[in-house]
Amino acid sequence: MTRILTIALGYAFLLLGVVGLFLPILQGVLFILVGLLLLSRYSPWARRLLERFKARYPKAGEMIMRADAWLHRFLFRLNLLGRRIARRIRAVF
Repeated sequence: MTRILTIALGYAFLLLGVVGLFLPILQGVLFILVGLLLLSRYSPWARRLLERFKARYPKAGEMIMRADAWLHRFLFRLNLLGRRIARRIRAVF
C-alpha cells in the first residue's frame, strides 16, 4: 500500500512541477525534484535523472541527499504506523 501511495504522490508532484514551470505561483523545479525523490525509490528512470542532476549541480545534490534521507525515515515511520493501525483494526473485528 505504501508503494502505491508513494508512486501516486510522486506522479502528482511531477504533474504539479510541470504546471509550475508555466505558472509564476508554483515552484516547478521544486515540485519536480520532490516527485523524482518519491519515484526514485521504485523507478530506475527517476533514479537516473536524480543522479544526473546531482552530478551536474553538486551543492543541490547534497541537499537532495539530505531530503532523500529524511523522506526514507518518514516513509519508514508511515509504514510502521500503517501496520500498527491495521493490527488494531484486525483485533477489533
